[in-house]
Amino acid sequence: MIIEQIETFRVAVPLIKPFKTALRTVTTAESIFVKITCDNGIVGWGEAPPTIVITGDSLLSIEAAIHHVIKPFLQKKNLLQYEVIFQGLKTLLVGNPSPKAAVDMAIYDCLSQYCKLPLYQFLGGHKREMETDFTVSVNGPEEMGEDAVSYIQKGFNVLKVKVGKDDIAADIERILEIRRRVGKDIKIRLDANQGWTAKDAIRAIRKMEDNDLRIELVEQPVKADDIEGLKQVTDAVDTLIMADESVFTPKQAFQVLKTRSADLINIKLMKAGGIYQAQIINQLAETCGVECMVGSMIETRLGITAAAHLAASKQNINRFDFDAPLMLAKEIVEGGIQYNNRLITMPESPGLGIKCIDIEGGVLIG
Repeated sequence: MIIEQIETFRVAVPLIKPFKTALRTVTTAESIFVKITCDNGIVGWGEAPPTIVITGDSLLSIEAAIHHVIKPFLQKKNLLQYEVIFQGLKTLLVGNPSPKAAVDMAIYDCLSQYCKLPLYQFLGGHKREMETDFTVSVNGPEEMGEDAVSYIQKGFNVLKVKVGKDDIAADIERILEIRRRVGKDIKIRLDANQGWTAKDAIRAIRKMEDNDLRIELVEQPVKADDIEGLKQVTDAVDTLIMADESVFTPKQAFQVLKTRSADLINIKLMKAGGIYQAQIINQLAETCGVECMVGSMIETRLGITAAAHLAASKQNINRFDFDAPLMLAKEIVEGGIQYNNRLITMPESPGLGIKCIDIEGGVLIG
């Protein structure tokens, strides 16, 4: 199974409502789609959104990495020697996890099609259904409360609430308002996106605990490189603490796990550089008795489908943040995962299960 062609396309899809975190505001989901064609006619797809404030990758840098570095390396390679390929991709570029992830997805799509298996079965086949949370963007307490209620009315039972943009008093007001509106039974996860100091995080979380706000977990309360601060927060509170931006690579995961700096790890393909490296992170975490979530950036159904295949394949991955396609104003991908409100069902067709992609106005980079 020899790689004959590698193409990229730019796509842009508007969001229904602006997506706001402590790090950025997004109104349009932009991505680079990757298409790999093999000599036996199998075609694989991948996706890389530019998330400069997190991964450092832009549209131009993703395209440049693929066409000037990755494409020459992959051309005429036999995908059945995929261990050699994935090891090469790992060391081919310093950083640049997003273009690596898109190519990694497309390769796994081809491999599992070749084996005539859905990718989640090719990787382990642990489950076919999952439940996603839905994200409440950071705004004023009133607007966040209204958004939370609307998502619950649409059938979601788990809310991922963005905080960390202002002072902790404002964040506590936001959570108080949301909890008041949705009641005690809805599960609430917080994501500070590195927006707090360790001391602020401890103070805020303890106050939430004292007010019985029933927060399931707090994701990345401190700066990505502040592992000591992350551990301080984890040790000082009862609420579960999840590492996100602190863990891109297996080596970083090992450091967090070795020091017990977090209770949970959020794996994202765009941070890890794809499924190959993400599996190693999950295996390390599972060995240490630490459960994982698989999350995502603002991606289309293509990228989220790849992430969902990984999540569905592993027992240790038991939390899922796959709401991004539900935020888009239009659908350009046919096939892949299917949504029934909060419930996600994996496709049973080989590979990612992508049937058709409408790259409307997309630019083909030769």
